[in-house]
Amino acid sequence: MKVNITGKNIDITSAIREHIETKLKKLEKWQVDITSCQATFSEEPNKQKKFEAVISIPKGQLVASATNEDLYKAVNEVEQKLERQLNKIRHKPEARRTEKPELAEEID
Repeated sequence: MKVNITGKNIDITSAIREHIETKLKKLEKWQVDITSCQATFSEEPNKQKKFEAVISIPKGQLVASATNEDLYKAVNEVEQKLERQLNKIRHKPEARRTEKPELAEEID
């Protein structure tokens, strides 16, 4: 998986880059074909840090964002949101019923 990390009004250090990459690598356990990932950091005027990640999969894109004063907490929140979305995609075919229940009709 290719990860592009962009920072707006903030410098991306190697520690932040490593933290993001390890969190996003954990998403591969859902066995969904992830083609690419775009991560964007920005610092809001009120000292809030906003982290947004866009993951491209064959059926479309998954988007998650979080705002927090702590940069690492924002990354963790986005990772959890993306995990929920991938879990839903992964288990959606299993949730569909394959056979419709037959209604028993009594004929007198």
